[in-house]
Amino acid sequence: MELVAKILIAVVAIEHLYILWMEMFAWETKGKEVFKAALPAEMFKPTKGLAANQGLYNGFLAAGLIWSFLIKDPQWQTNVALFFLGCVAVAGIYGAISATKKIFFVQALPAILAIIAVLLK
Repeated sequence: MELVAKILIAVVAIEHLYILWMEMFAWETKGKEVFKAALPAEMFKPTKGLAANQGLYNGFLAAGLIWSFLIKDPQWQTNVALFFLGCVAVAGIYGAISATKKIFFVQALPAILAIIAVLLK
């Protein structure tokens, strides 16, 4: 179960690096494609700075999850991983409520599965 937990944590971290890239550097192209149901096309240019800020926060989530791999103490590693996975899960649930339900399945669900795997290891 430990390997499954590490794989799921890595998947969530990689996903958040992708979100960082999309929101910070590709908001008007890939972001428009991904969030077309949540935001009118004419709003992508004026919200570029806001999206970049969101992308930066997603990068911090990825950094925290990656950091959890570098911690030697097992209890501390678990606590850090659970904290950042919890942040991702909450963000994904809030995104599903406030933007589009798809965010639950793309962001929150993988984090919730990783939390379960971490707790079961």
